Amino acid sequence: MAADAARTQEGFTSARATRVMVTACRAAGLDDRGAELLRLGENALFRLSSAPVIVRVARGEEWLRTARTEVAVARWLATEGFPAARIIEDLEQPLLIDGHPVTFWHLIMEGDRKATYGELGGILRDLHSLTVPDGLVLPSFAPFDKQQLRLDRAVIPDGDRTFLRKRWRELQDRYAELRFETPKGPVHGDAHVQNLMVDDHGRVILIDFEAFCYDHPEWDLMVTAVEHHSLGWQTDEQYAEFVAAYGRDLYDWQGYETLRGIQEFGMTTWLMQNVQENEETAAEYRRRIAGLRDDDAPRNWCPW
Repeated sequence: MAADAARTQEGFTSARATRVMVTACRAAGLDDRGAELLRLGENALFRLSSAPVIVRVARGEEWLRTARTEVAVARWLATEGFPAARIIEDLEQPLLIDGHPVTFWHLIMEGDRKATYGELGGILRDLHSLTVPDGLVLPSFAPFDKQQLRLDRAVIPDGDRTFLRKRWRELQDRYAELRFETPKGPVHGDAHVQNLMVDDHGRVILIDFEAFCYDHPEWDLMVTAVEHHSLGWQTDEQYAEFVAAYGRDLYDWQGYETLRGIQEFGMTTWLMQNVQENEETAAEYRRRIAGLRDDDAPRNWCPW
């Protein structure tokens, strides 16, 4: 109990994630010396210098089931020959280290360019055409499953927390009224262009399976549609390439505004988890919650 209390008080910081990574590497027989923290978001990602391996540390034991799903999805996509991130097969995964699930992935050697929005549309089209095997049990898309923990743990003003809880309830009511017209299938669940990598052979590779699920494909189209129509993060030409490659513009669907609200809420609560890391993160969080308080205001949010 004392250890749990200490973890809650400290929070999921880069320092804590580093300690967990070190312990996990030693348990797996890997050399942690010189490891580099690449990203602190929903997970902490470390690149080892001793081997072509990425170590992924989740925020808490609540994400253990998710980590198990990630590993299972990676194995399935490998059998399909689908261009996706690969786990280190000769390690037992996930490990649970001091209350944090840890997984190990093959490093993708990046090439000299980023993936395009047309490539994102194409890879989502191909993913949604796959048939999930009977032995792979996937959850439904859960747009609100992480919000309770985020709201409970984030170091934000009480007024923000009250507002976010109210908005959360409003969005749940709107979500309950959504009516989808498409069949369910494999869904990535966080399908933005930053979750594609282009390797040094020019292959476009899908990464990050923590939100992978069995549900309606609109959840994957939501991300880029909101980034374009609400946030203006792509040019008209880039978005047109995405729509042409996939074959659909979600903006034309009657449920778009509800999905927009869910996406913007998730983007804000995702970022608020790390407001203690630095002032830059805190300032972006303040921009985002100010936008949520005024649905009609222009979004001057920065990509993160």
